[in-house]
Amino acid sequence: MTTTVRFFAAAAEAAGTNTTQVDAETLGGLQAALLDAHGPEFERVLARCSTLVDGVRTEDPATPLGPGVVVDILPPFAGG
Repeated sequence: MTTTVRFFAAAAEAAGTNTTQVDAETLGGLQAALLDAHGPEFERVLARCSTLVDGVRTEDPATPLGPGVVVDILPPFAGG
């Protein structure tokens, strides 16, 4: 299943893109694929990020991903 991943701010900079497509059945599988694709700098940034699956924050690697799911990778933001 292909999942759309959107990166924001420092996550986009570390990934070298604002969006990508990943084939993964779970959030854990998606994160592993992203780490393989983008390397150690991305891993450092990802560790500080929030992950939203279709707009709902989750950190559970067992979260299932289905067709048309959008995952947002959001680093902490300053300000308010």
